[in-house]
Amino acid sequence: MTTKINKRDFLKLASAAVASGLAGSQGDARAQMRGGGMGGGGGMGGGGGMGGGSVIDPPTGGPFMDPLQMQNLSSTPGLVEVNVEAREAPIAVNGVTASLLTYNGSFPAPTIRARKGDLLRVNFTNSLPMSGLNILGHHREVTNLHTHGLHVSPMGNSDNVMITFMPGEDFIYEYDLSMQAGGTLNFYHPHAHGSVAEQYWAGMCGALVLEDETDVLAGFETHLLILKDIELSGGDPAPHGSMMDYMQGKEGNTIMVNGKVHPVLNIRPGQVQRWRILNASTARFYNLSLQNHSMYVVGTDGGLLDKPYKVSSMVLSPGERLDVLVRATQTSGTYKFLSLPYSRHGNMGSAQITLMTVSYKGSKAGDVLPATVDPSAVRIPVPANTVTRSLNLSMGQGRGYINGISFSETSTFEIHSELDNYEVWEITNASGMDHPFHQHVNPAQILSISGGNSGYASFYSAVPAWKDVVLVPKWGTARILVPVKDYDGMTMFHCHILEHEDIGMMGMWHIMGGMGGM
Repeated sequence: MTTKINKRDFLKLASAAVASGLAGSQGDARAQMRGGGMGGGGGMGGGGGMGGGSVIDPPTGGPFMDPLQMQNLSSTPGLVEVNVEAREAPIAVNGVTASLLTYNGSFPAPTIRARKGDLLRVNFTNSLPMSGLNILGHHREVTNLHTHGLHVSPMGNSDNVMITFMPGEDFIYEYDLSMQAGGTLNFYHPHAHGSVAEQYWAGMCGALVLEDETDVLAGFETHLLILKDIELSGGDPAPHGSMMDYMQGKEGNTIMVNGKVHPVLNIRPGQVQRWRILNASTARFYNLSLQNHSMYVVGTDGGLLDKPYKVSSMVLSPGERLDVLVRATQTSGTYKFLSLPYSRHGNMGSAQITLMTVSYKGSKAGDVLPATVDPSAVRIPVPANTVTRSLNLSMGQGRGYINGISFSETSTFEIHSELDNYEVWEITNASGMDHPFHQHVNPAQILSISGGNSGYASFYSAVPAWKDVVLVPKWGTARILVPVKDYDGMTMFHCHILEHEDIGMMGMWHIMGGMGGM
C-alpha cells in the first residue's frame, strides 16, 4: 500500500521517547564537497573490476592487521559504553593521504564488542564538516547511526534511523541486547536517507561484534576482515558526481582488507583460523575463494550455524557477512585470497581480484575442525496460515522503486505487520541488476532463490542461517521467512547497494504491538 506521511508527523512518530530538540534539522546549502571532479585515483593499484575477464593483482602489501578495538568506558558489568564521533580525518590509503569521513578518526572504524544481555550505550557526536548539497539535493553533513544486524527496538534512542543530526549535535543511543543472538558479526554505519552512500563510501563503517555464547570456536586464531573499495580524487573520496553513479552503484579502483591493499596473513601448517568477513562496500560484490583451500562456513549475518559447511567459493553482496574456518592443508607456500569474477550487472564484477595473500609460516599445528558448532541452529518450517507478501524491486528514470513507489519523506510503500507472527516475503527483482535486500530488526531464513548464482541459492536454501541481507538476483525471486517478534515500531527495508537506497529503493515497515513503545 502507499501511505502519505506528513513530514512533521513522520519525524515525531520516529522520535517517540526521545528528548525534544535532539532530532537534527537541515540547514542551507553550503560549499560543495572538496575535491570535485570524477578523475580517477591515479595509480592506486587496486583496480576497478570493470574490464571483461581482467585480473587485478596489486603488489603485495604489508602484514595483515585487524581493525582497532573500541574502548569500553564502563566498568559496570553488563554495560558497554563507547564514544562514536563522525568526523573527517587524514587517512593513508595505499600510500596516499586522503581526507576520509570516519568514526573516531580511524579507517575502518574501531570494532565495538558486547555480549547478549548487555546494554550498549553509544555517545554519538556529529563533527562532520559542512559540505552542502549532493546531486540528490540532500545535505552531505546530516547523519545518524544504524546498528545493522542488531535485533533491537527501532524506536526512541535505540536503532532509530529516522532521527538525524547536523554538525555540532550529539545524542545518546542505547541498545538493549537482551533479545540479540550471540556469535554475530554486525556493523554500524550512517542511515540518513539521501546521504548514506556518500558517507559510507567515504569511510563511515565499523564492526559490531556480539561475542559467542559457546566456546566451540574459542581456541581458533580469529581475524576480522572488512572488505571495502574506494576511489580518490584530489585527496578526497571521489564524489558521486552523476546519476549513473547512483543507478549503477559506485565501485572504486582501490580494493582493501581492513583499509590495506593486498595484505599478507600468516598461517601455520595444520592450523585452523576463523575469519569473520564483512562486505562493507557500497556496491561491489565479492565472490570469495582461497587458492588450493576449502572454506568451512560456520556462521552468517544472524549468527552461528549448526555445523561447518564446506564450500570452495561464496558470493558476498554488500552488507552480508560470513563466518568461516580456514584449515591450512598445505605444507608451505603462499596462496591468494581472491574475489572470483561475478557479474552483478553487465560487465561489473567480471574481474578476478587478489584481496589478500595467505603465507605459511611457523611450526605445524594440530587443529581439528569441530563436528558441531551451534546445535540449536535449525531451519524453521513455514507455519500454516502464514501471511505472504509480494515485493517488486525495479529501477527507472533515475529512481529505485519497491512495488512501483520510490521512497520519499511524504510517500512510500509501507508494510503493516502484527507482532508474534511469521510472514513469507516474495521479493522479485524486475531489473537487470542484482539487489541485496536488507530488512531491519528481524533476520529471516531463505526459503528459495530463483536465478543467479546456483551455489548461493542452494546453500542458503538448505542451511539454518538467519539473514538480514538476501541477494535477489537480476530477473529472479527470493522467498524468505520473516519472524515478526519482540519489537514494534517503524523501521525500514531496502536495497543495500546504498546508492539505490538513496534514490528510493526503500520502504517502511510498521510493526504493531509489543515492546517497542508504540
